[in-house]
Amino acid sequence: MKRVLMLASVASMIDQFNMPNIVLLQKLGYEVDVACNFIEGNTCSDERVAELKQKLQDMHVRCYQIDFARNIKHLGQNMRALRQVEGLMKQNGYAFCHCHSPIGGVVARIAGHRTRTKVIYTAHGFHFYQGASVMNWLVYYPVEKMLSRWTDVLITINHEDYKLAKKKFKMKKLTYVPGIGIDTQRECLSQKEKEEKRKKLGIPQDAFLITNAAEFTPNKNQKTVIEAIEQLHNPNIYFVMCGIGEKKAELEQYVKEHGLEEHIRFVGFRNDLHEILQTSDCFVLSSFREGLSVALMEAMAEELPVVCSRIRGNVDLIKDGKGGILVSPGNKEDYEAAFRKLYEMKHKELADFQRMGQINAEKVQGFGRKAVECVMENVYLPRWKISSK
Repeated sequence: MKRVLMLASVASMIDQFNMPNIVLLQKLGYEVDVACNFIEGNTCSDERVAELKQKLQDMHVRCYQIDFARNIKHLGQNMRALRQVEGLMKQNGYAFCHCHSPIGGVVARIAGHRTRTKVIYTAHGFHFYQGASVMNWLVYYPVEKMLSRWTDVLITINHEDYKLAKKKFKMKKLTYVPGIGIDTQRECLSQKEKEEKRKKLGIPQDAFLITNAAEFTPNKNQKTVIEAIEQLHNPNIYFVMCGIGEKKAELEQYVKEHGLEEHIRFVGFRNDLHEILQTSDCFVLSSFREGLSVALMEAMAEELPVVCSRIRGNVDLIKDGKGGILVSPGNKEDYEAAFRKLYEMKHKELADFQRMGQINAEKVQGFGRKAVECVMENVYLPRWKISSK
């Protein structure tokens, strides 16, 4: 039986994006190893990482600790990671490696080139894109262009990245995959269960609840949303943020200093996100950069209208005025106006408000697990029937 390597810089990326791929690979007859940093840099709790590791072991997946640093400036640590990955490839003779994340993609393709291991690289959103800083284009673009020559299959998950890669890069094969494949078949909470969930969150039953699920980083830009909600001065609007990250303490301090604790809640990393979404009235995603947001697609699957930044990836999912409202990422007045419009729609034009959510649920079917699995099976099987060694 052939063995393959699933690699990412951090364990949370395996957990959030790659479990369906691992299941598919096993179904196709491969033995799977996972290599990532299980110890640091993750966007979920340590308990969640421990659960992931146990789940992988129960699936007979071998797990390897790789000392990746998410920060590209930590060259020494990532050079150590390169040696570790190169050693794994030499030791195990993988049929191929499927790698993820910018750092993981760089390390895996260099190691793959040195060991003659075939490499599939999924770009979850290039750091260079329309509107990106000059520095991002100067740093990331030349590296990706060079490494594309050592890429057997490059997978992009949004149309902007696909067009750029097709025009500029030299990979052996380019494939568009509609995201990671979300579960579009959800169990719906009863009205009583929704009321109980709101009660546990401390949200009034008649409140207009806006939800966000994202890591707290400068890129995710939650402060702009907080400022917009502050400017609304509407006591019936509440905001719940799910996640952890470096900016959380700073945002909590801002909320406390501005007396917003009653209406803005930080609820941490959640395993019950789909339940929180079902109790919400709308979803907001304020990022400056996305590949194709899983949280946004999950909100769409729960029939929520959305307010999201007009950026790459988001525009693949949301048409302005149909499934929600597109806004300029850093413009709090845009968010304020969008929230006010949706709030008024719910109370005065309920049918149109509900139709937004229905449009999203219909749209996201094309990004579901079955659609993605069909494409990934074609990536994994035909190309790798003959041993890479």
